Amino acid sequence: MQQHTLADTITQIGIGLHSGVETHVRILPAPAGSGRYFVRVDLPEQPIIPARVTQVSQTMLSTQLGSGESNVRTVEHLLAALTAMGVDNARIEINAPEVPLLDGSAQVWANSIASVGLVSQSSEQVAAVTIKEPIWVRQEDTFVCAMPASETRFSYGIDFELLAIGNQWHSWSLNTSSHDVSSTFDVEIAPARTFGLLHQIEHLRQSGLIKGGSLDNALVCGPEGWLNPPLRFPNEPVRHKILDLVGDLSLLGTFPQAHFLAYKASHNLHTKLAQKILEEFATSTQPVAMN
Repeated sequence: MQQHTLADTITQIGIGLHSGVETHVRILPAPAGSGRYFVRVDLPEQPIIPARVTQVSQTMLSTQLGSGESNVRTVEHLLAALTAMGVDNARIEINAPEVPLLDGSAQVWANSIASVGLVSQSSEQVAAVTIKEPIWVRQEDTFVCAMPASETRFSYGIDFELLAIGNQWHSWSLNTSSHDVSSTFDVEIAPARTFGLLHQIEHLRQSGLIKGGSLDNALVCGPEGWLNPPLRFPNEPVRHKILDLVGDLSLLGTFPQAHFLAYKASHNLHTKLAQKILEEFATSTQPVAMN
């Protein structure tokens, strides 16, 4: 398959979840082979931060990328949308250190990409690696792994004491044989919003986090149920975890052919798995596809 970039520029304005700062983002077409990368246009010399797993600098409640002294945080929703919608190359200009949360999902990003469309480029995509032996990362009873599979699939499980969430599982297949995977991503994964637990909110705010969080951009669950229903799916929380996993694994450039299975995992474990996959294939004749 050929590489693709955006047919036109996308512009969005919103508030960062953790910073609470209003941010302007412009996503522009980029040359073949350049990959997906951020440009901090608010800083001197406008430093470039590649959307690669080697640039991960922090994973506390979001994924942060860094290059030198420059960082950009909460990149996972935007990168999930770009990658799952087939955008291989994109220049992401941002005037603050955090991607805006928008409505807490990737739906706005996915709709924006669909509205401008894609154009094919002269270069072919680098062939994705095929996982032939299980690769695991675990911490106590939480884990994420890449299993050999005939297709690229993401499966996730979560388990919370709050009855409104409880134990949830969901699985979603990325149809790599077709360039029309966006339709299933649009419908099944992109609309799922981030969620939080009521009893944790005050502690997180005192820790300098979620300054931009609100009932307009995140689902909040307490002992009596959801504070801001209705949900978009009965299992919206676990679908959002798949969204996060897709965004974090997009830092490999192209998804390996594997079944990615996670249980009660985190951005930290997601990116550790990506790093381990990169290390496993570092000396292989079948390199990980890094744009």
